Amino acid sequence: MRSRLARVGFQQQACGMSAADEMLERARRTTMQIAIIGLGKMGGNMVRRLLRGGHQVVAYDRDTAAVDRLASEGATGAKSLEDLVAKLNAPRAVWVMVPSGAPTEKTIEDVAKLLSPNDIVIDGGNSNFHDSVRRANALADKKLRFLDSGTSGGVWGLENGYCLMVGGDPTAYQHVEPALITLAPKDGVAYFGKAGAGHFAKMVHNGIEYAMMQAYAEGFELLRASEFGYNLADLSNVWNQGSVVRSWLLELAASAFKKDPDLTGLKAYVEDSGEGRWTVNEAVARAVPVPTIAASLFARFASRQDESFALRVLAALRNEFGGHAVKKA
Repeated sequence: MRSRLARVGFQQQACGMSAADEMLERARRTTMQIAIIGLGKMGGNMVRRLLRGGHQVVAYDRDTAAVDRLASEGATGAKSLEDLVAKLNAPRAVWVMVPSGAPTEKTIEDVAKLLSPNDIVIDGGNSNFHDSVRRANALADKKLRFLDSGTSGGVWGLENGYCLMVGGDPTAYQHVEPALITLAPKDGVAYFGKAGAGHFAKMVHNGIEYAMMQAYAEGFELLRASEFGYNLADLSNVWNQGSVVRSWLLELAASAFKKDPDLTGLKAYVEDSGEGRWTVNEAVARAVPVPTIAASLFARFASRQDESFALRVLAALRNEFGGHAVKKA
């Protein structure tokens, strides 16, 4: 949190290290106790990364096998939310890493009943920022501190770190900063302001991701349709060496093409997890043009239609006004 780090004294700067770097280095050397609820692909690997950083982690999931696995790796397993809270020292820090929507709502409600004033609840899932604002206010009424942490990194986060965009109570951020620094790659975490800021940033992040993925998909389709017979894995790799379109997504494209050059093992069906819709909705509410993000979202909708009614309407209209040939069903 740069505003906090900037308050460190002048003497540290005189020793050759900036005030911000001094505080960050101190946080890197500090270990803490934290709980993780939800031990799926991301939550489980977050526990492992924290353990590697020397932190004490209390882990809970409804799947007792997941708890047992992480307990065998050094975490403190909890049999229930009550057990989890009992194993934490005050002020407690509880990171909720369960699916967004009803599961997150229920988990936060249940754990909040067990916590004490000044304890911290962190929502690291893909929650709607409106829900984060509401939850922060509800928890504040109970004298609990709340952080919303937009979390990106997926299954690669264990090795590469998790990009963390955090909003909420600034004192809570200060308390859990050592764990956040361990979870993130270098310079991969920052505090962005009041509750909702973290999840709003993650929402827009995912909207941008939709558009980037769509641009890559369209470009590769055009390459494949050409007469040149490109090896798309090789081309992806070349583009990643200094090109302006290099990215981690392009590395993943190269990996996918290497495994299955024509992607014959996949159906042309693309789901969306909600953040793209929220991004477009918020853009409409604020009269901000996001045509590329919107188009990428609608392309996903189109991918799920085996027989588009809209395209049948187009065929019918061409036939009606011009007598153009159509293909009968």
